[in-house]
Amino acid sequence: MSTPTEQPKPVYVQGERVESHPRPAPEAQRGSVLRVTVAGEPILHRPLKPVTDADYGSERLATLIDDMFATLYVAEGVGLAANQVDVDLRLFVYDCPDDDGVRHVGHLCNPVIDDLPASERVLDEEQEGCLSVPGPYKTLARPHRAVARGTDMHGNPLVIEGAGFFARCLQHETDHLNGYLYVDRLSKRERKDALRQMEQLREEVFARRAAKAEALRG
Repeated sequence: MSTPTEQPKPVYVQGERVESHPRPAPEAQRGSVLRVTVAGEPILHRPLKPVTDADYGSERLATLIDDMFATLYVAEGVGLAANQVDVDLRLFVYDCPDDDGVRHVGHLCNPVIDDLPASERVLDEEQEGCLSVPGPYKTLARPHRAVARGTDMHGNPLVIEGAGFFARCLQHETDHLNGYLYVDRLSKRERKDALRQMEQLREEVFARRAAKAEALRG
C-alpha cells in the first residue's frame, strides 16, 4: 500500500489565497539588505508617521518594501516594521506561518488592530522574540486571533486576519509602529533580563546576519 501524498498547503498573499508563492518572496530578490535597529534607538520608541497619498504608488515605497523583505530573510524573522530599518513610516512586511503551517506573505500600511469582543479574547502564552532585541525570547500573552486593517502600497484597503502565531506577528509588528517593543509588555524583571540577554547575545546574532548577507551577495 502506498503512502498518501500530503497535499501542499495554500499560501495567502496580501490576504488572498494562492496555490503557491516563491520562497523567498520576489520582493527580496529586488531588495537590498538594510541595518536593523536595536532597542534603545529613539525611532523604536515613538509612534511613526502614517503612509500618505504622496507615498502610495511611489518608487520610494516600493523600494522600501523590497529592501524590508530582503532584510527580513537575512535576519531570519517572520515580520519587520519600517522603524526596524530606521524609517519613520507606518508599514510592516511579513512572511509568517500560522499554527497550521499555512504561510502568510505581504505588507501592510497604516495598520490598526480591531478590538475584539471579550468573548473572543482568548489568550495564548507563547515565546516571543524580536529582531530589534537580538537573542532572547520571553513568554508573552497575546490574543489568539487578530484582525488588522490597513492598505497596500497603492492605497487599496486590506483586511488581514490571523490566528495563533500569525496573529502574534500582526500584533507584534503593529506594536512597533506605535513605538512599543514586545519587552515593553513584560514585567520589569523579565524586561531587564531580556535586555541583559540581548547584550550578551547581540554580537553573535549580528555576525550570523552579516554572514548570511555576504552569502547572498556572493
